[in-house]
Amino acid sequence: MDRPRPGTCQGVRMSSWTVDAILFDLDGTLVDSSGSVHRSWRALADRIGMPWEKIEPRIHGTPVPQVLADLAPELTPEEVADHHAFMSDVEATDIDGVTAQPGAVAALATLPRDRVAIVTSGSVRLSSARIAAAGLERPDVVVTADEVELGKPDPALFRLGAQRLGFAPERCLAVEDAPAGVVSARTAGCIVVGVLTTHRELDAPTVTSFDQITFRPIDGGAGGIEVTIPD
Repeated sequence: MDRPRPGTCQGVRMSSWTVDAILFDLDGTLVDSSGSVHRSWRALADRIGMPWEKIEPRIHGTPVPQVLADLAPELTPEEVADHHAFMSDVEATDIDGVTAQPGAVAALATLPRDRVAIVTSGSVRLSSARIAAAGLERPDVVVTADEVELGKPDPALFRLGAQRLGFAPERCLAVEDAPAGVVSARTAGCIVVGVLTTHRELDAPTVTSFDQITFRPIDGGAGGIEVTIPD
């Protein structure tokens, strides 16, 4: 299941998988929220007096409390909760420049609703704001960091996404842009395809743009979904 099927299309080498469901990360994958992400995390760095170069490598893919626990272990639980609440307000209200990644709207329109989920390290409030700002059709299943004890890179989010759709993680393909998300999805048992929007490299088969991924439901999704990327 992990190994892609090699092939060619008009002379271009391709890899493909047939899976039961697709689990999409949100920020950096379906949505370009890079401006909002940077502004919000810079505001947090200023608030806690942390150098930007220390926090910047951790701003994609991991919930705020986990980042603070790693980088500022001296903070009390009450202080972490206060900073998290601050970030929740800043991020959810700063939607300037939030747009859908090329191909994201079409992908969600193509895939059967019972075969797709969004799995995000953001909160319900934040994910709802960014899905709406980007003009995406909201899937029936959206799994957020509010629902698990540990977010990415822990596998709980992707396991929960697969469970909500009714499929084994091993029969799902996850699309991610961040190393923490790749680790989370792979540890859960999913096949992973990376999108190089926020990082230069990922430990997974990758594309440089979301619209390089082709999703083809087989028999309306009853026969699974064929996912193809250029090598």
